[in-house]
Amino acid sequence: MRSPLFTVLSAVLAATLLSACSGLPKSEAGRASLEHSSRAAVARFKARDPSMREFFNQGYAYAVFPSVGKGAIGVGGAYGTGVVFERGEAIGYCDLTQGSIGFQLGGQAYSEIIFFERSSALRHFKSGNLEFAAQASAVAVSAGASADANYENGVVVFTMSTGGLMFEASVGGQKFNYEPK
Repeated sequence: MRSPLFTVLSAVLAATLLSACSGLPKSEAGRASLEHSSRAAVARFKARDPSMREFFNQGYAYAVFPSVGKGAIGVGGAYGTGVVFERGEAIGYCDLTQGSIGFQLGGQAYSEIIFFERSSALRHFKSGNLEFAAQASAVAVSAGASADANYENGVVVFTMSTGGLMFEASVGGQKFNYEPK
């Protein structure tokens, strides 16, 4: 007989893998829904850490992934779709794919925002060449966490857990795709 934890973990991993096949929204309704979810995620980030307003006000652009699903049993994967904003206006859509390997077990959902300090950093992202080890470079949002965050190579990343539980000591990275509006 399977344990409830195994069943939950299997369902989360399956959902994560299936969402990786969904791709960016093609319909106007799907895009509008993603933009709405992204703006709501921005509001949650600002509420959790009001000092993040400085990044929104001074950064050149940002990509918002309102919901990224992640699951792992030794080997992990994550996927999410988002919206790219330049000076507060939506300019395109993006997706995030993450792979990892190591000691990891569980499933979680989180939101992620990538801030671009300059237009050159945004161009690099839009070209599909931005990749990084997410575990090493992301700042978990809590009150005041952004006060000590700094851009590295023109990029700073913030994440906020929205649910689930993940035990992890792994190596992995994120890859992004961009599609103009």
